[in-house]
Amino acid sequence: MTTRSGNVRNFCIIAHIDHGKSTLADRFLEMTGTIAKDKMREQVLDDMDLERERGITIKSHPVTMHYTVAGVEYVLNLIDTPGHVDFSYEVSRSLAACEGALLLVDATQGVQAQTLSNLNMAREVGLKIVPVINKIDASAARADLAAKQLSSVLGAEVEVSLCSARTGQGVREVLERVVREVPHPTGSDRAHLRALVFDSEFDQFRGVVAYLRVMDGALSVGKRVRFAASGAEFEVTNLGVFRPSMVSARTLRAGDVGYMMAGIKRVSDAKVGDTVTGAADEGVTPLPGYRQVKPMVFCGIHPVESAEFEPLRDALAKLQLNDASLVYEPERSEALGLGFRCGFLGLLHMEIVKERLEREYGVSLIATAPNVEVRVNLKRGGLVYVENPSKMPAQPEILSVEEPYVIAEVLTPSEYLGNVLQLCSEKRGIHCGMHYLSEATVQMAYELPLSEIVLDFHDRLKSVSRGYASFDYEFCGYRESKLVKMDMLLNGDPVDAFSAIVHQDKAYAWARDMAARLKELIPRQLFQVAIQVAVGNKVVARETIGALRKNVTGKCYGGDITRKRKLLEKQKAGKKKMKQLGHVHVPQEAFLAVLKVGEKT
Repeated sequence: MTTRSGNVRNFCIIAHIDHGKSTLADRFLEMTGTIAKDKMREQVLDDMDLERERGITIKSHPVTMHYTVAGVEYVLNLIDTPGHVDFSYEVSRSLAACEGALLLVDATQGVQAQTLSNLNMAREVGLKIVPVINKIDASAARADLAAKQLSSVLGAEVEVSLCSARTGQGVREVLERVVREVPHPTGSDRAHLRALVFDSEFDQFRGVVAYLRVMDGALSVGKRVRFAASGAEFEVTNLGVFRPSMVSARTLRAGDVGYMMAGIKRVSDAKVGDTVTGAADEGVTPLPGYRQVKPMVFCGIHPVESAEFEPLRDALAKLQLNDASLVYEPERSEALGLGFRCGFLGLLHMEIVKERLEREYGVSLIATAPNVEVRVNLKRGGLVYVENPSKMPAQPEILSVEEPYVIAEVLTPSEYLGNVLQLCSEKRGIHCGMHYLSEATVQMAYELPLSEIVLDFHDRLKSVSRGYASFDYEFCGYRESKLVKMDMLLNGDPVDAFSAIVHQDKAYAWARDMAARLKELIPRQLFQVAIQVAVGNKVVARETIGALRKNVTGKCYGGDITRKRKLLEKQKAGKKKMKQLGHVHVPQEAFLAVLKVGEKT
């Protein structure tokens, strides 16, 4: 260990969404003089407009600060982490780059589900936990209740720092606790190089910029390095630290946090969690924890105008340069035309990608209902993964179907416990345990099918608890389920964009609800439209949209009834011909209706 690394502190802030993480980081930057007051703005570490609007952190943003305590200057490396469950792997790698974590809790809301999830990840990698209660200046603050919950969660009476990130009250004491309690790095400059990639981004002029924490050894400009997982080798062209903009440096040593450029053309060569080693160093053990990120939620994205297909392809390619977890492949839909089947980490990830495509690249989109990937065991042997319901094998070929399950942690005020239990039961949840964090707050564990929570679970949970409940989840594997494919037919023609894979017990209710919603949303045509929902060859629900008709008998003021019948028969024959040749116009709102199936109306 070098003497210099004894004055280095690497730490992060872990918190639930909207508990003041980015605001606390702003106060740190102010108090350490990293950013001048006249250049200060809110949420300095959140670069994207979406991050500012939604009040969430999507990308990890490190920053190096210098702070003097008792005449000794310390280097504080703050690694700001994403706050949402969709980015839990990125959070785990950011935590692995630190020695300590500030556990931030909102005094008005108390401990939330994501707080617990991130705390468990921090404990797994052995971080020193410094509990902090924020927003003590708020009129609804209950710091004493939040402190009790923290003691219950941490398992002992702990020293809790109170602060207000908005006003700066108590923030200096939090910084001094970081210096005093967070351990310094223990790596050696003389060991073989091992550096953890905890994030990366793409610069159109300089290629991939890898964000690194050097664990052992030293990294300097001109050194040839290798990425352990991809095996790709590059020569380092630029190094530096974040203050918070990039500032060049000749060398990064054990304990340092910074960036590396090496003419890397693809983000997939510098994956999050990978280990950077010297190209000449043989037999160096990579750092633990790396895994391939796998998309969990899929949906079809199609341009509103077919002429926008190429701009959409280019936009997805550019977006993937900055987001290696986004996967896509071309697909053709009978109803929507050419488009792409895209895979996402979760619903928030899907919303962000869709919004960025529309906002940054100006492409108008139609997105089909999100669905999860199921695993199908075939009777003839073999296993297939199905992420698109329209590609589900025929029922006679299927031996069994397995769907992904998650372990969900739900926190709710005890007065809404009954409502939350009923909701989880409706969503096919398996109750695993319950624990009272305090007299007023209950923590529950449930095993839930992922397909049940990707649509409306979060909204329903907030609704039944008046906004107070929160939940977090973690993938736990596949389980066999009775799933069936539902096909939507309009005048006998299947519309693949409406296909869905539904649990057998909910199939009839889903079909009836879907048919009723489409009857309301599809405008009347000049011919009769039959809406049918089928499981295999069996139609389980039907609605009929009547034709727009002209009053052809209005001009008959009298005479024989046969004249009117003749006109009506002629009209009927014309409508039949229209039905054979006509194309049913389906508005965009109808595709979004799938999202709302199952909601209480």
